[in-house]
Amino acid sequence: MTFNLKKIVAGAALALGALTALAADPIKIGSILSVTGPAAFLGDPELKTMELYIEDINKKGGVLGRQLQLVHYDDGSDANKANGFAKRLIHDDKVDIIVGGTTTGSTMAMVPLVEKANIPFISLAGAVVIIEPVKKWVFKTPHTDRMAAEKVFEDMKKRGITKVALFSETSGFGQSGKKETESVAGKYGITLVANETYGPKDTDMSPQLTKIKNTSGVQAVFVFGLGQGPAIVTRNYQQLGMTLPLYQSHGVASDDFLELAGPAAEGVRLPSPAQLIPGKLAANDPQKPVVTAYAVAYKTRYKQDVSTFGGYAYDGLMIAVDAIKRAGGTDKVKVRDAIEATKGYVGSSGDVNMSVADHMGLDLSSFRMLEVKGGEWAISR
Repeated sequence: MTFNLKKIVAGAALALGALTALAADPIKIGSILSVTGPAAFLGDPELKTMELYIEDINKKGGVLGRQLQLVHYDDGSDANKANGFAKRLIHDDKVDIIVGGTTTGSTMAMVPLVEKANIPFISLAGAVVIIEPVKKWVFKTPHTDRMAAEKVFEDMKKRGITKVALFSETSGFGQSGKKETESVAGKYGITLVANETYGPKDTDMSPQLTKIKNTSGVQAVFVFGLGQGPAIVTRNYQQLGMTLPLYQSHGVASDDFLELAGPAAEGVRLPSPAQLIPGKLAANDPQKPVVTAYAVAYKTRYKQDVSTFGGYAYDGLMIAVDAIKRAGGTDKVKVRDAIEATKGYVGSSGDVNMSVADHMGLDLSSFRMLEVKGGEWAISR
């Protein structure tokens, strides 16, 4: 038997090259975000955050010796587009994990696809329907709409407010928020004496607000929406001379809301993660170093203020990376199990402790009640 040494060496070199290439294959993180459209002020900082930290992680050697590759699509705030892009991420791009949708509508359009394909999915949207009932492959980083309603009602109860007008957006987030608000009102002794809605693309909400203004007994107004709509409501509120306490949901927890609403935002109260107020947290607050470092990194890179929405993306990415490390690779079942086992992660949104029964891992104490004072966010007293 004779051997061709050159062929053996060449074959070995090819095999080694193939193994090296395989080892160096990037970890593909898929993302569908609303970078344009009505939800752009949520999706834009989410994308910027993902790009910032993926670049930073790669500069430091990646994850398990592999670089991260972001495969991103902009759904334009359109849930139908999110569904199509999810198919592309799963079947064409063959991503290892998905972080984002931005909105509840986009997220829920993706859920059946990721569940069928067994792809770990960490949503950045707010509605409780995303994780209740628990879906095996679906997780989320923001607080739920039910938690937002409860935090607002806690504050109202403390102030002796019992009769409230609810004003909700007809989007997926707004309608889920409406449902959850209605479901927990009685628990806090709150009666909804008016219940109005507006469309996410509406440019004047004065007619509905006039009805609320003329409703007998209203002590406060609670707006449940996201994007530009709640800012328009706030400006209309001032234009109509309404002086009752005005509450918003965490769907507007961003400096963009202050800019859009202008002076009319003064006195508005809402529940928010700590990300909006890093400089106002106590020195011993465990979130302070996390939210401060994120705020510095984001402002340095983009010359813009941070938002809670970018913070949701930060948490989603970090939870994903930590799970991949603990799983020892990108085996989807192992990564899913590792996400579900996340405990003691202190992030932008709070202290995260997930379980088989809880695919979010936050409690009500991780929400801060904020108030607009002097055109800035302040801790509400």
